[in-house]
Amino acid sequence: MDCFEKLEALVDGADAGAIEEANALLARFRDRSEQTKRAIEEFMLDFKTLVFVVETGEEGFQKPIRKLARARLAKLKHLVSQTA
Repeated sequence: MDCFEKLEALVDGADAGAIEEANALLARFRDRSEQTKRAIEEFMLDFKTLVFVVETGEEGFQKPIRKLARARLAKLKHLVSQTA
């Protein structure tokens, strides 16, 4: 399973432990362009929000935030594949 498949799995099963794992998976891309760094930060903000919503049991908000996190992850994947 590649890095982005693992990140997608973390988005699907978001929990508090997943934040550290996502950070670890993304660490290798942080030294790329400013645009990539910003995309990582945007994804992580949305991912942390998703984890918070899941942990607090706010089911009505999970689907739209999960969708946003997936969109940010797709943008990040595109950026990383361009600079590889």
